[in-house]
Amino acid sequence: MNNQSKKKARVIAFYLPQFHPIAENDQVWGKGFTEWVSVAQAKPLFRGHYQPKIPADLGFYDLRLPETREQQAQLAREAGVEGFCYWHYWLGNGKQLLQRPFEEVLHTGKPDFPFCLAWANHDWTTKTWQRGKGKMASQTMIAKQEYPGDTDYIAHFQYLLPAFKDKRYITVDGKPLFLIYDAYNFQDVTHFMELWRQLAKENGLKGIYFVAVTNNTSTILRKPDGSILRTMPNVESSAEVFNNLLALGFDGINSFGKSRGEMLYIGKYRRVWQKAIRSVFHFISSVRFDYPKTVKHFFAPEDKWDNVFPSIMPQWDRSPRAGNYDGIYIHATPENFQTHIKQALEHINHKEDEHKILFLRSWNEWGEGNYVEPDMKYGHGFLDALKNCLS
Repeated sequence: MNNQSKKKARVIAFYLPQFHPIAENDQVWGKGFTEWVSVAQAKPLFRGHYQPKIPADLGFYDLRLPETREQQAQLAREAGVEGFCYWHYWLGNGKQLLQRPFEEVLHTGKPDFPFCLAWANHDWTTKTWQRGKGKMASQTMIAKQEYPGDTDYIAHFQYLLPAFKDKRYITVDGKPLFLIYDAYNFQDVTHFMELWRQLAKENGLKGIYFVAVTNNTSTILRKPDGSILRTMPNVESSAEVFNNLLALGFDGINSFGKSRGEMLYIGKYRRVWQKAIRSVFHFISSVRFDYPKTVKHFFAPEDKWDNVFPSIMPQWDRSPRAGNYDGIYIHATPENFQTHIKQALEHINHKEDEHKILFLRSWNEWGEGNYVEPDMKYGHGFLDALKNCLS
């Protein structure tokens, strides 16, 4: 890993490899479907609502093109981003989705830009892209997430071993950084991590640095028997949430403060009630969250722990996917994003350089309105905000 001593943060950006056709999406949605379809068809839900969001420099790109991937890396590099964290879809029994872009990055050696992987270990259903229906959308299973056991865990590790050994792979404490999206519903996760650590050492690695992705204010906890406990969220402290996952054997936590910010902005019980009511009455008008007033509550006291890596969020608007169901952030401007980044930097400035990690969520989640890539309204504004804070 390059010397980070002159950097204020190690910014690692989540990267969605969805923007190319795959057979599974063709079968469900029609030939050539990608998320660009939902993005381009989005419509304003209220006066002043910025939709549709149209990409600028890169256009409606296809991630099968190496030129696009090179341009993305160059934009990220110029903004001060250390590397991309590619979402990785391994659904068990060797089944994968959206693997082509990363495989080509790995096998070609291009772009020469750091990377790591986050295992998006969740079911794929049609609900993700059924606009305007929220949780009432009928669900068709596209691909189910399964955990078949050691044979599959070993095959999974062997598939990723060339990536872990690649000189571009991002490390923490000398170990390849690997995130797991859903630790709560992966009952075998402790054994899985122990097995992978053993395999890593057998293959010349120092180990694997496992990070659990979680909301820092959560409504669920993992019980020792693997079952899920529903709990009222604690907006004062995230210690129980983080310790609950660290006890499973994780080395670190990727903390996401969206739930906490919303609860402290509109009230904990009001937000819980809104979520519940919208799961039934999906036609109710959208909730709007004022971005600067919400993200100022993003960070919990425990986000300052040395092995907790907070997230920064440039904007959020899932209406291309979810219609009215999810909250829409207004006043999400580059200027307000820059203030958000500065607050995040204050939470990590005391840490050792190796652990000064901020996860950018996200680089290119256009369907969630959660991206920093150039668009027709703000141009390079969100990238410039990063650059201004990190340079």
